[in-house]
Amino acid sequence: MLRIYKNDGLNYCELEIDNLVRNTWINLVSPTADELLLVAEKTKAPIDFLKAALDEEERPRIEIEDDFALILINIPVMISETSYDTLPLGIIITPQNIISVCLENNPVILEFNEYNRRFFNTAKRTRLLFQILYKSATYYLRYLRQISRLSEQIEVHLRRTMKNKELFELMDLQQGLTYFTSSLRANGIVMDRLLRIRSNHQSNHLIQIYEEDEDLLEDVIIENNQAVQMVEMYSRILSGMAETFASIISNNLNMVMKFLTSMTIILAIPTMIASFWGMNVFVPFRDNRYGFLVVTGIIIAVTGITTYVLSRKNIL
Repeated sequence: MLRIYKNDGLNYCELEIDNLVRNTWINLVSPTADELLLVAEKTKAPIDFLKAALDEEERPRIEIEDDFALILINIPVMISETSYDTLPLGIIITPQNIISVCLENNPVILEFNEYNRRFFNTAKRTRLLFQILYKSATYYLRYLRQISRLSEQIEVHLRRTMKNKELFELMDLQQGLTYFTSSLRANGIVMDRLLRIRSNHQSNHLIQIYEEDEDLLEDVIIENNQAVQMVEMYSRILSGMAETFASIISNNLNMVMKFLTSMTIILAIPTMIASFWGMNVFVPFRDNRYGFLVVTGIIIAVTGITTYVLSRKNIL
């Protein structure tokens, strides 16, 4: 999907690629090969820059080539209620336009729409870049708070009953936090380089950082660092919770096995005694008219004593 936006804070409009003008934002979402070639032809942007974000395994980085700069970051996405992942988002700054490329629609880019046109300007490419980075960091924090609430709910459910559903949900949250940890650290490296880039004269004409932009970038770095601290804390909490409930499950299994073993011993006693008196040989009380009652009493007595001993030893 190819969309082109032009916004000066007041007037917001969509353009066609044939009417591409200066100071527009070209947004590519899961683009086709033809769309990539068309944008590369119109903007002269390197095709490798446009394709970079289409590889899910691409790591965040900054690349500068001639008059083009690629800033590649990972943004958070929510797949389901308990499943989270990250996606590469490529932002290419050209001398005349800004281009964003992603594999699928995401909430970060969708925040920049007609209803929020007062808060961004496609002509201020560097500031728009930092606003996208800031919005990505805020979504990390938002999803981390959701993960915190979900983990508390799962803990309550696990305290009541041990079900595979809650354990799988806990595993999904841990996996999502692992993705977040890796992406946030890599994004932090990119942001630190952006903070230092103002002293790099080679890229000043591409990424012009003004004083107000520096404040915004510092806010982005603060938000990202806060997200890193939160994700590390939640990772430790979930890991500890998983280990605790694994120990509880193991202990419950041991208790069940101990109970079943005790019941097997207790039930084996009547069977063993009855087997002795059922042999086709001479046995006590064979000629006694109350022999059956005597044997039954012996069975009850031995079984009762065994049950008492096992109970005193906390085995049963």
